[in-house]
Amino acid sequence: MFAFVEGVLDFLDADMCVVDIGGLGINVNITSRCSGQIGSVGDHVKLYTYTQVSEDTFQLYGFDDRDDLDMFRKLVSVSGVGPKSALSLLSVMDADSVRYAVISDDIKSLSKAKGISAKTAGKIIIELKGKVDLSDDSLARKFGSDPVSVTPRESFGSEESDALAALVSLGYSESESSKAILSIEDHSTYDSGTLLSLALKVLYGK
Repeated sequence: MFAFVEGVLDFLDADMCVVDIGGLGINVNITSRCSGQIGSVGDHVKLYTYTQVSEDTFQLYGFDDRDDLDMFRKLVSVSGVGPKSALSLLSVMDADSVRYAVISDDIKSLSKAKGISAKTAGKIIIELKGKVDLSDDSLARKFGSDPVSVTPRESFGSEESDALAALVSLGYSESESSKAILSIEDHSTYDSGTLLSLALKVLYGK
């Protein structure tokens, strides 16, 4: 119904805000990540929105990034995932990270969010596998032209695979470990020990 709301930020909380549009205050549900990024009360803001309308509900869910909104739409299309659960997931993971977790079959990362059980995380992976396109991901170039058939693990050489296994053994999920390795410039040229050290610096810096 509403593509976006734009105005002055009148109130800001961890999970909602009020946007003043010409003297009309609009309540918008937001992620905690968005809350930390959109600015301060009094700032001009623009949020891309999803409208939930039912017999007794009219709610707006807002995002400062179109990619997060697109992922939110995909998440609420999954059976058993409502707007609150989708918002919770996007509070702890950005759209790229969710996309990455789906491609990597990473139930552990997805189930870190409040309201997302391991069973629900599995449903997200199953139902979004064919809808997630890594060509939209900033890391797509790392996987070539066929994002569905190539997973991060399959794209790695032996040194990268050894570093990945070491990171997973330390308690990191496969998707966040893969992403850390891929973020290292010229990662394919390093030995596993160097990759492990550099990837840990990336992960510690989160």
